Amino acid sequence: MKRNTWQREAVREALDRTDGFISAQALHSALHASGSPIGLATVYRALGDLASAGEADSLQSPEGEAIYRACSTTGHHHHLICRNCGLTVEIAADEVEAWAKRVAGEHGFTRAAHVVDVFGLCAACSAEIDGQ
Repeated sequence: MKRNTWQREAVREALDRTDGFISAQALHSALHASGSPIGLATVYRALGDLASAGEADSLQSPEGEAIYRACSTTGHHHHLICRNCGLTVEIAADEVEAWAKRVAGEHGFTRAAHVVDVFGLCAACSAEIDGQ
């Protein structure tokens, strides 16, 4: 278990205050704007540790950048993520779970793992865009 340093705690607290997913660079900028001397490499390390410990969700944005969010659900789950405002909803995806297990088995795979995140526009952003 990693020891809890002031840097890791600062990253955890900043992540808790953030709505939706955020990149390490953006979180680092927010920390610096609030006066923290924490380095970017330390932010990356702390985010990786938090994700490994299940305290943060980590995924790749549609642009391929790693983004993070304080995890509010323990265990395996999936997300709906608004590409415009970043609103994130944790969802169950029983059909995806069954499909992944079946496809893996058909190909002789065991202990299969997967990541499914769905990017789209939330209702508010859709209405705003459609209303323009």
